[in-house]
Parts: sequence; structure tokens; C-alpha cells
Amino acid sequence: MARIAGVDLPRNKQARIALTYIYGIGDPRSLKILGAANVDPFKKVQDLGEDEVNRIRQVIEEQGDVEGDLRKDVTMHIKRLVDIQSYRGLRHRRSLPVRGQRTHTNARTRKGPRKGTIANKKKATAKT
Repeated sequence: MARIAGVDLPRNKQARIALTYIYGIGDPRSLKILGAANVDPFKKVQDLGEDEVNRIRQVIEEQGDVEGDLRKDVTMHIKRLVDIQSYRGLRHRRSLPVRGQRTHTNARTRKGPRKGTIANKKKATAKT
């Protein structure tokens, strides 16, 4: 089992897909990493040799910013926006969309499930 940057890569996937399980590595970056490490992107993880895994690990360490470090950086950037009370920081604090989307309708992912109105609760109790 290949373990890179604290993440166990799935054994039955191609190397280019398996690397995307690491936070901060998408499809284009995984192809660049495998190219720099001289590893076939279509090779399955279970077929990778120990030296190939070490080369991949070394390239990722050289490029930096994956997993814990990247998560910490993103969290610190959001915390800075909240601390300086910028508009984006206020939107983060209130759990509302940050990038200008409408909230009259939609935005349910960010706002969470609908909260029932008080009028509906009175109607429900009146029926019983």
C-alpha cells in the first residue's frame, strides 16, 4: 500500500487518479508530478515499485503545499478575512455564500436545511 503525504492511496486505481486523493493535488498537477518522477500515469498503484513511490514522494515534497500545510494556510486566510472584518470575512462568519451568489432562493448548501416558519407550526398544532 502506497502512503504519500499521510494518505493511503487506493491500490486498484491508476496513479494519476490515485494522487488526486491527496488534498491539494488535482488531475493536472498529478500528471505534472508523475511526469517529473518519470512514472507512467496509467500504471496501477499496486504495480508501482518502491523506488517509483519514493520518487513521487520526493517530487511532492519539493513542490510543497499539500494536505495539512495547505489546509492550515486556507484556514489562516479565512481567519484573517474574518479578523479584519472584510465583507468576505463577514460572509464566512455568517455561513453565507462568499462570491456574490443570490440567497433569496438557492444557497441551501451553504445555509443548511430550511428552518420552518412560525406560521406553519401554528397551523400544524391547530389541526391536531
